[in-house]
Amino acid sequence: MTEQVKSGFVSHLIELRNRLMKALLAILVFFIALVYFANDIYGFVAAPLVAHLPSTATMIATDVTAPFFAPFKLTLFVALFAAFPLILHQIWGFIAPGLYQHEKRMLMPVLASSIILFYSGIAFCYFVVLPIILGFFTSVGPEMMTLAPDISSYLSFALKLFFAFGVAFEIPVAIMLLCFSGATTTQSLKEKRPYIVVGVFVVAMFLTPPDVLSQSLLAFPMLLLFELGLILASFYKAKPQQDESEE
Repeated sequence: MTEQVKSGFVSHLIELRNRLMKALLAILVFFIALVYFANDIYGFVAAPLVAHLPSTATMIATDVTAPFFAPFKLTLFVALFAAFPLILHQIWGFIAPGLYQHEKRMLMPVLASSIILFYSGIAFCYFVVLPIILGFFTSVGPEMMTLAPDISSYLSFALKLFFAFGVAFEIPVAIMLLCFSGATTTQSLKEKRPYIVVGVFVVAMFLTPPDVLSQSLLAFPMLLLFELGLILASFYKAKPQQDESEE
């Protein structure tokens, strides 16, 4: 029996290693395919800022290596975001054999929706949040100031926001999984709503730049997604018991 347990544990480790290698390979393939367009990708990400710069202003590089490494770093992150569905597919392939049939039917749409929500968060940040924030920041400075943002600083700023909104948009998925696993219930979350509202603004404060505008643009969508998660969790909560009786 002990040998069987050891053998099963080793086989799981081998499978985990293989799936991690496949996920890393997917990221590498996307990176190789995109690295030629690194400067174009950076130009696309910087477009919301460039649109609000004065006609005589440009972005600058305070580090000699920044013109090379900033687009290179951005391309790596874009490859990671692009490979996100394949990474989740590998995660699903690893955990699916240990799930019951009703759990598989529950988690498959959850994983699919997590991909859509993640990309939706990034798109919302790029097309809605960044233009508002950058338009505000570039308009409040003194007139004698010459605005010349550093390309590395802007990249860190943008990636932080992309990641924050991508993760924040996963709130409905997190709530559904918590309720489905029995860790909490929709009724319990509703009763704790005032504390959750405060917690959302605290989280937004840490994930966004230190200004009320950025925090609000993240906090309010998180609250809406929280309510959406409660609705979806209520819809799915009775499914497992029904499926177990059928099985």
